[in-house]
Amino acid sequence: MTTTVAFAGNLNFLNLGEVLQLLGTNGGSGVLRIISKYAADPGVVYIVKGNPINATNGSLTGIDAVYSLFGWIEGQFEFSQDNVTCAKTITKSRMEIILDGLRMLDEGKIERLGPSSVKHKSQESRAKSGDLPLIKGPLVDYSYVVDEEVFYNGDEIVREGNHGNWVWVILEGTAEILKVSTNGPLRIARIGDGAFLGSVASLLAGDNVRSATVVAVGNVQLGMLDSQQLTSELASLSADFRGLINSLDLRLRQVTDMAAEIQSNNVKINDYIKGKKPVIKQGQNEERLFRIREGEVFIARETDNGHVPLMHLQKDDYFGNIPFMDMGNEPNSANVFASPNLKLSAVDSQKLQEEHEKISSTLKNIFQHLATCISVTTLVACEFHKKIVS
Repeated sequence: MTTTVAFAGNLNFLNLGEVLQLLGTNGGSGVLRIISKYAADPGVVYIVKGNPINATNGSLTGIDAVYSLFGWIEGQFEFSQDNVTCAKTITKSRMEIILDGLRMLDEGKIERLGPSSVKHKSQESRAKSGDLPLIKGPLVDYSYVVDEEVFYNGDEIVREGNHGNWVWVILEGTAEILKVSTNGPLRIARIGDGAFLGSVASLLAGDNVRSATVVAVGNVQLGMLDSQQLTSELASLSADFRGLINSLDLRLRQVTDMAAEIQSNNVKINDYIKGKKPVIKQGQNEERLFRIREGEVFIARETDNGHVPLMHLQKDDYFGNIPFMDMGNEPNSANVFASPNLKLSAVDSQKLQEEHEKISSTLKNIFQHLATCISVTTLVACEFHKKIVS
């Protein structure tokens, strides 16, 4: 393997969760080594297209090894870009790994490796945020920023139900995403530096109704993106790629709505999947991507507490394996059920992959952010479901 280090730093400055987020948003492939004076050998995480696929830490391997490395609260990390040839043993989405790792560390389920006097930064940040997941993005490409605006603590940046199709990126600060529910405002997640606000699909439709409220937590500096430049780039994409963008935007809206419905205890899971046939089983080795020509598809995650309904897809929506996106849904992390009249068209995912490689880094980052938000909101819905049934 190459010894050229592309990215390195100190765990006192960036914890493992933050390092994995940064590597994920840049979609790099290579080896992440974590070195601590309290361990005889380094921990190693193998990453492909921004996602951990395997790891080692002493006698531990796979997902157990990754989780154990969240306990390394002091040390250095270095990431070397390279082709990774080891077997894929980790199927969880990147954000699920990060959130589970930080949660288990805070709950004392992961052994800490470091001076006992050092408090892990994740504990402090999660305590301040009320255990809301924090979504960050990569470095901002300022060539797409046409204007800047500052919001102050408590200001509404976006109000649910209002119209607007502009897209912002957070240059500095943190904002909280809220969803209206029968039990009052529902806190979904926090977004930080490099994260995006707004729907890129709205640039294709020409109009958009905001699906959630976004409130500033402290002072937030936003950059408004060049909608004309983004729209022009989107218009040059194939019909399948544009259709996929619209379908993913719908996923995020639906899983956000579903989280609110679950939290309000308004969802009957038996009615949700009753009479539906399984099309993809959670964890199934499915490489294909499909477009719905007729019928309906229902996506639900199987958990220790039963199925958690996530979204309901219809004609011209897409489901299956997207090679350049990990949403924490099917095939690895959710079941797919279908109505009896389902008719599908197979989509050339390799062609979409090639298209994705040619688009601008800003558009890639927006798509990655969309996938991350779907993944995080899926986890939020599962947590709400767990509390309801327990």
